[in-house]
Amino acid sequence: MERYKHYTDASRIILPVVDVLIIFGAFRLTGFFLFDSWEFTSYYPFFFAIFGLLWWILSKEYANIYRIDRLITYPEKLLYLFRTFLIHASLVLAGAMLFDTEWLMVRYLVLVYSLSVVGVALGRFLLAFGYRMYCTHIARAHTHFIIVGTGSSGQELQRFLESHDPSNKFLGFFTDEKVADNLQSLVKGSIADLKEFCSKTQVDEIYFAMPLDQRELIEDLSRFADDHFLSFRIVPDFSGTVRQDVNVYFYDHMPILTIRNEPLGMRTNQAMKRLFDIFFSLTVIVTVFPVVMGILGLLIKLDSPGPIFFKQLRPGKRNQLFPCYKLRTMQANHGQTELQATKNDMRITRIGKYLRKYNLDELPQFFNVLMGQMSVVGPRPNMLSQLEEYSKHIRTYQMRHAVTPGITGYAQVNGYRGETREAGTMEKRVEYDLKYVQNWSFGLDMKIIFQTVWNMVRGEKNAY
Repeated sequence: MERYKHYTDASRIILPVVDVLIIFGAFRLTGFFLFDSWEFTSYYPFFFAIFGLLWWILSKEYANIYRIDRLITYPEKLLYLFRTFLIHASLVLAGAMLFDTEWLMVRYLVLVYSLSVVGVALGRFLLAFGYRMYCTHIARAHTHFIIVGTGSSGQELQRFLESHDPSNKFLGFFTDEKVADNLQSLVKGSIADLKEFCSKTQVDEIYFAMPLDQRELIEDLSRFADDHFLSFRIVPDFSGTVRQDVNVYFYDHMPILTIRNEPLGMRTNQAMKRLFDIFFSLTVIVTVFPVVMGILGLLIKLDSPGPIFFKQLRPGKRNQLFPCYKLRTMQANHGQTELQATKNDMRITRIGKYLRKYNLDELPQFFNVLMGQMSVVGPRPNMLSQLEEYSKHIRTYQMRHAVTPGITGYAQVNGYRGETREAGTMEKRVEYDLKYVQNWSFGLDMKIIFQTVWNMVRGEKNAY
């Protein structure tokens, strides 16, 4: 979810207009450099209209680039600009290939985008720098604020307001709670002392950063602020209210609170992960399978009688059962399919030992990925017997099934794979699985994949 969702109406109109004018200048410069003319040629006026309109739409969707104040840092501004231009270029190229527009010259596109990116970025930074200079040296208007409460929300607010806007002047905390030594110099008194302090000192804003169950106190301070022409603002201490970490998301302008961070609960992230799963699994199936599967299948058949593939029902997302495919690594018909493999397990075949060590037995699961039953990266799907057993003893065990299971996972690349009889092993595996669920990112998936490949090369010591 994007931070700093809201911005002024002036920014919503003025900044896109400035951007389009800069892009118009980039088109004219490109024409001069390539065709020695300041005039548009051929179809390029039509292309400029599409280019500018698409930028207008995308820039409104990714609104964070339209903050000229210091609530967004310069690196953040640059990141948002590059991200939006990357999406813009991807859509333009997709449209060009879809409609077979051969009239678009590659060098023209490269130069237009280069000049547009540089121009818009410079324009954004000049506006941000000018706004900062205006607030600091011309307007010289300082906002004096106090904060009620010294919890995590209050401390974070104090650091944020002071570091991101030079016009903010922090006057102190007010609280009835005992505070740490490093905060004592910043506390100006108890909550009962707040009104007297405001009457003797110039205060412009009061921030309330305590749990929301303090209804009477909120109403009292709100009335006091109204009577004395002060701004009263509430920065909810949700963690103090529900005694757990809370995440805030926005659906349009409506704030939604969640107890857990769930990046894969957002449809854009789900779509990105699913598209990658399809691409990656198809690549493996088309390139690796024709060469490797025939050899592995022959080795399995020569090593022991029985089928090449092994199928077992596993619990997937929301505990929905699906047939999980593997290369057979154990003797056929041993009758103990729900018994976890152990070190020196007599059921494991000679070739099966190596298939497990180098994760090659998991290759057929790319078909599960292609069918949407699994993902390339995610919590490993355990056996039904493990689901029943660990759900009784580990309270958070079920939470790992909130996402699609994976061929490889965060717990596995951190050394928690294989047998789980040792005390605390399964708890650590669940801990890493939940870290993955709550901190998912595309970059984290890539990191896990690279670690998995490296582990395959050197061999897994816990795989047996």
